[in-house]
Amino acid sequence: MRVRWSPPGTLRLGAWDADPQPPEPPSALAHLTDAENGRGLALVRACADLWGRQPLSRNGNRGKYVWCELAAA
Repeated sequence: MRVRWSPPGTLRLGAWDADPQPPEPPSALAHLTDAENGRGLALVRACADLWGRQPLSRNGNRGKYVWCELAAA
């Protein structure tokens, strides 16, 4: 996990893994009230000001990086 504070007051969080498959687009949080898994990106989308993903390819390794930004209140 990577956490970075960027002026003028944005917190950027990111995480990566070795799975090259992109994450499923998040469902609306209201549709996931009884779900026991698969809520992560829906929670990120509901709370973050901005989020995204990008593929990783370095030294033959593949995977993805998912990030979000939260503005200071």
